[in-house]
Amino acid sequence: MTLIAQITDLHLRPRGLACYRVSDTNMMAERAIRSLQALSPKADAIVVTGDLTDRSDPREYAVARELLSRLEAPVYLMPGNHDSSDGMRREMADFPGLQGTKDGKIFYAATIGAVRLVALDSHLPGRPQGQLGQEQLTWLDATLRESTKPTLVALHHPPSLSGIVHMDNMGLIDADALEEVLKPHAHVDRILCGHIHRPIITSFAGKVMTLAPSTGHQVALDLSPDGAAMFNFEPAAYFLHYHTEKTGIVTHMAYVENFPGPYHFFADEGVTWPGDEM
Repeated sequence: MTLIAQITDLHLRPRGLACYRVSDTNMMAERAIRSLQALSPKADAIVVTGDLTDRSDPREYAVARELLSRLEAPVYLMPGNHDSSDGMRREMADFPGLQGTKDGKIFYAATIGAVRLVALDSHLPGRPQGQLGQEQLTWLDATLRESTKPTLVALHHPPSLSGIVHMDNMGLIDADALEEVLKPHAHVDRILCGHIHRPIITSFAGKVMTLAPSTGHQVALDLSPDGAAMFNFEPAAYFLHYHTEKTGIVTHMAYVENFPGPYHFFADEGVTWPGDEM
């Protein structure tokens, strides 16, 4: 069995500062880390699909290092539009996949149990949209040809539309080129994304694509064409991607917070209640 946890869009801030003045993203990320620590069985790896920081501030990366270093499993990072490739490479250099990467985009492949992870960099300096670029796409095609292991391709910006217009306007510019690369590779089982701050399941290039919710605030669900850019505090959650030879890759959503239960479905089995004998 291979179990990979995906968290995304932490939007960490310098200590003592809230995100957008009201979202205590550091506190909510702390809760997410505690939830991951309590997982049973433990995750074999944690994938963070971008927006680790809110402003690519060295103080925010310092918070990220402190939080993520508590996790026993390897943590795989990739930049989002709120991060920067250079900042992540410089400030998070000890994390797997980032060591020894050259200037420019951060992209790498890693084997996690029976599954292969391919991490991509969609950060586009100075813009909220994402772009992979030809060099990375060429590398991706060659990398996918190296192995037919079940593969997760992870990036921050989803290449498909969500219907939330203000977020779709900040999508992946070269989505068509990515589709051409991915389509022939049947062993690509999942495309993992963040960015939208909502749990969304759709398809792209004939593959299942999952967009994980944020560990902090969520984007308000508004599918109207002129929906305003708003956020709320729906329950924070993350994804667990579970793989066995029998099941293939199955994705579960796990909530960060604890809720009442669990309760046994048959807790009253064998108990006779008044009126049962009638």
